[in-house]
Amino acid sequence: MRSRAIVAYPARVTSWMRRRDHNIFANATSLTICGLLAGVVVAAAAFPAAAMSGLAAKAGGQTFASLPSEIKDFNSPQITRIYASDGKTQISQFYDEFRSDVPSKDISPFMLNAMVAAEDQEFYHHNGVDLKGVARAFVNNNNGKAKQGASTITMQLVRMSLAYSATSPQEVVDATKDTPKRKVTEMKYALQIEKEQSKEQILERYVNIAPFGNNTYGVFAASQVYFNKKPKDLTIGQAAMLAGMVKAPTSFNPTSAEGYPQIEARRNNYVIPAMVKMGAITQAQADKAIKEPIPRKVKPVGNGCVSVAKNAWGYFCDYFYRWWMSREEFGANAYDRERRLKGGGYRIVTSMDVRAMDDARKRISEQIKDTNKNAILLAGVEPGTGKVRMLSANRKYKLDDQDHPQNPKSSDPSKARKGARGTYPNTTNPLLTGGGDITGYQAGSVFKMFTMVAALEQGMSLNTTIKAEGQYKSKYIIEPGSPSACAGTHFWCPQNSGGGEAGVYNMWTGFGKSVNTYFVPLEERAGAENVVAVAKRFGVQFRSPQDAKFANDQQSASQWGAFTLGVSASTPLDMANAYAVLAGDGMYCEPTPIEQIATQTGEKLDIGKPQCIRATSTDVARSALDAARCPVGDSAQLGNCGGATAAVVRDYVGHPVYGKTGTTDEDKTAALIAGTTSMVVAGYMVNPDYQNHPDHMSHNQINPAVYKTLGDYMKGKPKVQFKVPDNKKVAVGDQKSVPDVTCDSLGGAQSRIRDAGFEPTIGSPVESNCPEGTAAETDPSGRAPKGGVVVIRPSQGKAGGDKDGDKPDQPDPRQTKPRR
Repeated sequence: MRSRAIVAYPARVTSWMRRRDHNIFANATSLTICGLLAGVVVAAAAFPAAAMSGLAAKAGGQTFASLPSEIKDFNSPQITRIYASDGKTQISQFYDEFRSDVPSKDISPFMLNAMVAAEDQEFYHHNGVDLKGVARAFVNNNNGKAKQGASTITMQLVRMSLAYSATSPQEVVDATKDTPKRKVTEMKYALQIEKEQSKEQILERYVNIAPFGNNTYGVFAASQVYFNKKPKDLTIGQAAMLAGMVKAPTSFNPTSAEGYPQIEARRNNYVIPAMVKMGAITQAQADKAIKEPIPRKVKPVGNGCVSVAKNAWGYFCDYFYRWWMSREEFGANAYDRERRLKGGGYRIVTSMDVRAMDDARKRISEQIKDTNKNAILLAGVEPGTGKVRMLSANRKYKLDDQDHPQNPKSSDPSKARKGARGTYPNTTNPLLTGGGDITGYQAGSVFKMFTMVAALEQGMSLNTTIKAEGQYKSKYIIEPGSPSACAGTHFWCPQNSGGGEAGVYNMWTGFGKSVNTYFVPLEERAGAENVVAVAKRFGVQFRSPQDAKFANDQQSASQWGAFTLGVSASTPLDMANAYAVLAGDGMYCEPTPIEQIATQTGEKLDIGKPQCIRATSTDVARSALDAARCPVGDSAQLGNCGGATAAVVRDYVGHPVYGKTGTTDEDKTAALIAGTTSMVVAGYMVNPDYQNHPDHMSHNQINPAVYKTLGDYMKGKPKVQFKVPDNKKVAVGDQKSVPDVTCDSLGGAQSRIRDAGFEPTIGSPVESNCPEGTAAETDPSGRAPKGGVVVIRPSQGKAGGDKDGDKPDQPDPRQTKPRR
């Protein structure tokens, strides 16, 4: 009877497989094999004494019968692939073994036939164990000839299955060690498998699990690595070469000098002739296949984040990887989670927006080179979901070559003296997201948002007025003699940038102009510990041990006056997500890199979906956002801004926008956060290696990188206005009438305003018709928030007129409009 080949006789083979379990001769053979195994008949007949004593002792009927009836269920390790949010663009792949199962319908028949020709030419004629082959191997192996194994394809499948289903190192050894006991185990399970699965199913599983060298497993991976094609497109010569490698992938490796001639000989002299003998191909096809070239080089196979499709995507990939490794759903420990990622065969659609990533990298490159020791770091988050759309920096995501380093010595002198190198242009450190040694960077006044939210939560309104001085003596205690202390005291005395900006402010104007000496007293009223609590609820991580110590101790937090000025370390991702809380109506959404995770079978996992909790009330979030429109040149809906620190943002983005600039002492960090209802972009310009550097970071670089990235993202999107609070009193507060003190004495004016529930203060003099030294006007006039500051402006005397005392017509000063 001739061997049956899939290509030559598909109908006959299928028919034979369907009826073989009912074949009395086949079933009799199975019984005979069982008997032979139990009593070792073949071995005893061929070797009556010592030659088979070990096998007889270890492979007797008791050992055979004691084996479990079924192999443990298992899945061979599969490639996990991650995609961008479009579900089509592959970012990277993760694997321990480069393997991806494919059904037999997607595999070339030449490949299936070549595998039978190379490994088990009697495959279609036995029930899992080749009795003649076993006897032949025993005789051959004990006559001093080349060693033979007699393992059928089904037995080999059993061996690999036992190894992959092992739960301990010893089970792996038992499954692969060349012992008589292992052979017996393989035989029993092979018989069982053949009863339960068709030949086609067995062969499909085998070609998907078999090793092909060069870290490739299964026919899909082998086709990609050696020929850069799909398994269904393999030619006869290619299929024969791959099938020929399975017996000894290292020895038959065509990319090695020793392996090339060996695989060439095995393909041409053994596999292809066997395919002709089986009837799978004609002699003419064989003659042509022998002439096909054998590759000496293979396609490099990317693995992990250092092998992303575009290097600029590396930092997002790294964020995804760290996110995965932090999730208990994927395993109890880091080892289990990594095995699940690299062997689970998941299809993961991430939140990464390809266009946003590419635009961000472009905008960064317009401002700074990759070889600059300073870095521009951008992170983009979608409000209301926490989906991370973009992470980008002027760095190459790669490990610096230690033998031929590109990175110069660290810009931190202490590190450089120890031989440490900088993180530019190459690094895999999580510069944008934090982790490991990266605790974050001081970002300056962007933290004032937390103070504003805390004040609103405490019942203050955006109309809360405070007279800001050039320098403010706070109640916060610091080290005596500190440069930040008031002379001769231990009280912290912050100043405004350049010592200016003195005057009366509310939250709109104070936030718009970023007035330090407005926000420190506002923090005192709200309670610094409450401000820190807001930052926690909004997702600031406090990775620095010193910051965590202050943040997690109520007493320390209550004295952390400088917190409102952004002295705590944070990352761009932290702050993009924190500002997204405002556009998300007060909901904090845990940042996530995930759109959807699906298993090999297509089951969708409910992991990585938006997880949002309320961080502040809807009305507080909407109120704070209204004031946050001021710094970036937008118009508040409930008040007046009176100034901006980055007015160009609104003009460029062309959508309703909010955000804040930030600068630390001596310009060591510059930051800008800008957001819409669709995305919030946070940008830091820092020196990641040395935060006490001498450089001055420029808003002329960081600001365009941020607002142009946001503007690019918003192109073509509808303009969506921000919502106002349902209860507008949260924003504007309780308003009371300001007494009309025009022409009153200054003392009397102060008393009347104080008695009305306001805080009076004397402002700069103005010309008026009131007598010099009396009250000319107040700011504000009409109505003002209860408890707010009312500025009394003294009169300088008459405005205009002639020496004869004739006065020009003057409007009634009581009817003039309030000054803004």
